[in-house]
Formats: sequence, C-alpha cells, structure tokens
Amino acid sequence: MGKSAKLEFSSKSEKPAEQWGNGLEFLFSCISLSVGLGNIWRFPYIAFQNGGGTFVIPYLIALLVIGRPVYYLEISLGQFTGRGVVKAFDMAPLLKGVAVGQVLATAASITYYSSIMALTLRFLLASFGAELPWSRCWESWGSDCHDGSAQNATGKMSPAQLYFEREILHELPNIDNGLGLPNWQLVACLAVAWFIIGGVLIRGIKSSGKAAYFLGVFPYVVLLILLLRAVTLPGAMDGIIYFFKPQWRELLNPLVWYAAVTQVFFSLAICFGTLITYASYNNFNRNVYNDIVIITTMDSCSSIIAGCITFGILGNLARETGVTDIGSVVKGGAGLAFISYPEAIAKFEYVPQMFAVLFFLMLFVLGIGSTVGMGSCILRVIRDHLGSSRSPPIWMLASGLAVLGFGVSIVYMTPGGQFILNLVDFYGVSFTALILAIGELIAVAWIYGVNRFCSDIKFMMGIETGWYWRLCWRFITPGLMTAVLIYMLLDMSALTYKGVAYPTLAHVFGCFLAAFGLIQLPGWGLYAVYKQRGGSFWQRVRAASKPSDTWGPANVQLEASSI
Repeated sequence: MGKSAKLEFSSKSEKPAEQWGNGLEFLFSCISLSVGLGNIWRFPYIAFQNGGGTFVIPYLIALLVIGRPVYYLEISLGQFTGRGVVKAFDMAPLLKGVAVGQVLATAASITYYSSIMALTLRFLLASFGAELPWSRCWESWGSDCHDGSAQNATGKMSPAQLYFEREILHELPNIDNGLGLPNWQLVACLAVAWFIIGGVLIRGIKSSGKAAYFLGVFPYVVLLILLLRAVTLPGAMDGIIYFFKPQWRELLNPLVWYAAVTQVFFSLAICFGTLITYASYNNFNRNVYNDIVIITTMDSCSSIIAGCITFGILGNLARETGVTDIGSVVKGGAGLAFISYPEAIAKFEYVPQMFAVLFFLMLFVLGIGSTVGMGSCILRVIRDHLGSSRSPPIWMLASGLAVLGFGVSIVYMTPGGQFILNLVDFYGVSFTALILAIGELIAVAWIYGVNRFCSDIKFMMGIETGWYWRLCWRFITPGLMTAVLIYMLLDMSALTYKGVAYPTLAHVFGCFLAAFGLIQLPGWGLYAVYKQRGGSFWQRVRAASKPSDTWGPANVQLEASSI
C-alpha cells in the first residue's frame, strides 16, 4: 500500500465489552471450536458414505485450497472489524445477505449438534453400569445380533449397532407415517445439554476462554487411547487400508467433492460466522498467521485420527461378521460414531466402563466447544444489531436461545429424528453453506477487493499477504467451490437416509429450509440498493457495493494515513 493511499474508517467506534484474556485463550477456543463434533462425529460417517479413501484425497485438497485460505480470511476480517459477522459485512452491504444466511445455517446446526450431545449424554449415563449394555446380545433382539464370532454372523448386526438403533433411538424404518413421539430419556438429556450450553454462554467469552484450555486438550488424550486400541483389533488394518485407498474412478464423482468441501466447512467451522465472532474479541494487532497454521493442521490431524479409529473398528467388524466389503459392514448415517466407537470400547479387556465414560465425556466436551461457538455467534449478531444501549442482558439472551433451541431440538429425539437430522444437515446447512461461502469470497475478494483487504491486514498486523492467499481468495477457492456446486446440481439425486427414500412432504420442507437461507442474498441486496438515494438503478447498485459509513475497526479510533 503506497504512502499516498489513505485508510479511512468511521470515527463512530466502540470498544467491545469483552475480549479474550490472552492470545492462548483465543487459540485454544478456536481449537475447541474447530476440533469438535465435525471431526469426531461427522467426518467418519461422511467418509464412510463416500468410499473411504475416495473421500480423503478431495478432503485434503479442499483443506489446502479452501479451508485454510477461508480460515485466514475470516479470522482477519473478524479481528479487523471487532464485530459480529453481520456487521462485518458492512464492507459490502450489497452482499450482507451472505452473513444473515450464515447465521441461519448456524442456528440450524446448533439444534442438531445439541441433539448429538443428548445422545452422547445418554451413552455416558449407560457407561456407569456393571457392564456396558452394548457389549453383548440381548434376548429381545432375537436372531438379528451376532455375538462376535464369524459363524452364522453374515447379515446380522453388532450389539453396538442394535443397542443404538433399538434401545437408544427406537429408530423407525421410514417416516412415511410420521416421526413418532419423543423419547423422554433423550429429551431429559437434551435439557441438560442446553442447560450447560446456556450456562457457558451466560458467563461470556472470558469464562469460555478459560474453559477452552481443557476443551482443546482433553479430547486428544482420549483419541490417542482409542487409536492405540483400534489399530490392535483383528482386521483393523483392512479397514484402515480401505480408509486410505482411493477408488480412482470415484474421484470424478462431483458428489464426493461436494461432500469434501462441505466437510471442510464443518471441520474447520468456516463460513458459519463463528470464526469471525471469535476473532472479533481479539487484540487488534495480534498476528494470527501462526494460529491459522496450528489450528488447521491440528484439525486435519484430528479428522484423520478419527477416521483411522472408525475404519479400524469397521475392519474388525467385517472380519467378525464375515463381510468382505468394508463399505457394507454397517449402514451409514449420522449415528456411525455411536456404533463404531462403542464397539471398540467394549473390546477393552480392562475396565471398559472407564474408557466408555472418558470417550463419551470427550464427545460431550467437544459438543460444548462447537455449540458454544455457534451460540456466541448468534448472540453477538443480536447484540450488534440492538446496540449496547438497547440490548438485553447477556443472561436473558442466552437463556432465551437455550429455551428456543431446546424446543426446536426435541424433534430429533423422536424415533424418526435421525431422518430429520439428515434432512436439515443437507438442505438447511450443507447445501446453503456452499453457496453462501462463494458469496463470502465474492464480497471480500471482488467487491471489497483483495488488494484493499491485504492492505487492511498489513495495517492491522504489519505483515504482507503472500501470493498464495491472494490467488486462493480471488480465483482458486471461489472457482473450485463454484465448479463443485455446478456439477453437484447437475448430478444431484433425491436425498435418502440409509438408502431409504423420504416422503414428498419432507423434501418440500427441505427445499423451504434451503430457500429461506438463500433468499437472504437477493433480499438484503435489494434492501441495500433501496437505501441508496438518488441516481439510476446501477448507480445505486455500485453505491451499495461500497463500504458503509460504519465500516472499520470497532475497538480502536482510526483515521490515519497508511503505513
């Protein structure tokens, strides 16, 4: 940025009420947010659905050219503005609908993430028994269960799978005749989960920042223990080879790339507004470059470790049941983690109950890290919109979010709840997230401008932005995401859950969810144009593409010549 250039920001700045206590709190909070349920719960079942090794290659490519660049962009944007995601898009009011759509996707995500926490808590309570209830076959399961021997096991299910589907979920074969009534035990667990989420949110950023030291480290200890056990199971290497060995023809399948890109979003928690929110509590001059490298590396390692554990266990199940194809040893679905991990834990020779408690406590802790980040994003947007003078106390907002979230999440506690989770995940989150992510890159790299954004980074952190980041932000990342979206739309088939088709009404509901998130783009764009006064329509469009009067750092007074 030359000496003649000038950085001009609004003088209407306000110092945020909360900030991280130190840089480590921010680092560990981002780790607990990014290394969460998206890695341990979602990554294995998405990899399983998309052919194991066939999925890993696109995932790693997407991580390098989409995940890491977008992560750096969002952290820098949030730190620079010191505001939530919607206010951050004052840089390009024409595309503020991107931010609003991301907040809606985050709201949808937090409902079913909390339902996963409820399932986790239910397993955690069951782990305190004299024996693990999924370690043997129950009489009520009849001849559908195999006891671990290869004889007569073909076509049967493991005790862990039957326990999850029949005793925990009471899962329906389809939802043609409705979802059924909620399971009161799961509803009680869901209430506890939301009570904890709400409690952490009430305490604020400083409290969650201190908790992040534990939230960010504890899961790795448990994961390493499970990895050591999983790789020593008979047949485990067959599953791990399946996890890493690609089927090269399937790499041309656009749905695999679509799954890889959206998994990067979930894995790193990008394009949901949460990272921008967390970074907004940073010190303005903090150099986050090293943080980006550390967090994204740890995140990808966590996913690979979780994949090795899951597929190692699936390899063992395949050997026990006499199934030759790892991909057909169990049905897929969001509950895969609640089958494979418990299966491995039940095989521990000594005190398996203790390891079960550790694992499900870890999964619950990961859920707290993920959902608190999502909740913080939603609350920050509300507080930014209302302003410090009109915003209700944080305890009131957090309590309201917890009550509303609990009420909506009860639908997942029904026998058909996993069908709805899969539906909301696809239509309300994954599908819209990809389109909104493209919009985010267009807003920053093309409308606001890469050069101007890099100048802001230099002004803030005192470092030059390399060509790799510039190329990714402007061309590679939005180009790859657009190509994946187009191919996915051309080749998209009707959504199913474990091969079971949805009724027409469910697809109508899903399309409504997607439309509600995406209609924010033209809706807020037209509103931004309408607010401009005078001139032709295209002149008003150009005016709406320029930063608003409130754009600029919120936590420092700045109207200075460039450095």
